[in-house]
Amino acid sequence: MEMQQIRYFLAVCDQGTITHAAQQTYVSQPSLTQSIKKLEDEIGGALFTRTRSGCQLTTLGRLVEPNLRKIYKDLQSTKAEAIRFTRLNTIPLRIGLMTTIGSQVLSPCLAWYQQEYSNIEMELIIDNEINLLKQLDSGTLDLVITAPAHKPTSLPYQSTWLYEERYVVAFCSNHRFNQLNKVDLKALQSEPYLDRLNCELREDLRCICQHQEISLYAAYRSNSEEWILHMVKAGIGLALMPEFSLPKQATDISYRYLTEPEITRQVYAIQTSTKPELEHLINKLSNASKSIAVAPNGR
Repeated sequence: MEMQQIRYFLAVCDQGTITHAAQQTYVSQPSLTQSIKKLEDEIGGALFTRTRSGCQLTTLGRLVEPNLRKIYKDLQSTKAEAIRFTRLNTIPLRIGLMTTIGSQVLSPCLAWYQQEYSNIEMELIIDNEINLLKQLDSGTLDLVITAPAHKPTSLPYQSTWLYEERYVVAFCSNHRFNQLNKVDLKALQSEPYLDRLNCELREDLRCICQHQEISLYAAYRSNSEEWILHMVKAGIGLALMPEFSLPKQATDISYRYLTEPEITRQVYAIQTSTKPELEHLINKLSNASKSIAVAPNGR
């Protein structure tokens, strides 16, 4: 199967006739027809039903069209990236971020990095840790920033500790917890609880609750950090969240550090190989939390 065959096939799909497809692709009708015939022979069946009014996809044609479109789109994207790299001397850098990593620490570092290294094109991929590490293994990602449940020393990666952040109890600004200096885990029992399904410490929290005979009523569950924050703002319930995942200047969300027990997580930068363009960024990230201030309404 040749890319030219796929290109001609998609042209017929989009134009509806051999004549218009040939005009669009700047090729003669016999050449286009012959190319489509070869593609049909390779796939094993007719892709179009030809009538006086034009060409209609067969059942087989409709089946293969999405995959052929994806193949062609991926090729075009690869070509464009290669051209951009060779002509503009840019370096693509793909960074994977675990869904619960907040932007409070990362964003200022990326802004600095863009100013210092204008030839770097950056792409941020947000996903769960398992999918990100798979992409790191395959070479799709250059760097993954995550908060693993256990230290990544046993994994076949190069890891750099970036920062530690404490977990906080987040609630709407008019909540009664706003009068407290601290909130312990037992105090959450009497409140509607927003369960963050992507929390990497979710299982650890469940074990802590069992050990201390604490029952948290999950009024809502969501795998979206954004939705959890909106529900906190609306006063639907409260949530346990990493401190740097909260909006820095939020006026409608308050929080207190969780005590008894205090829960923290460690954030790492993980890579499979050392790249010069990554070292300065990782160093910047590792020092970022030393100067960052959390939202002013925590205690």
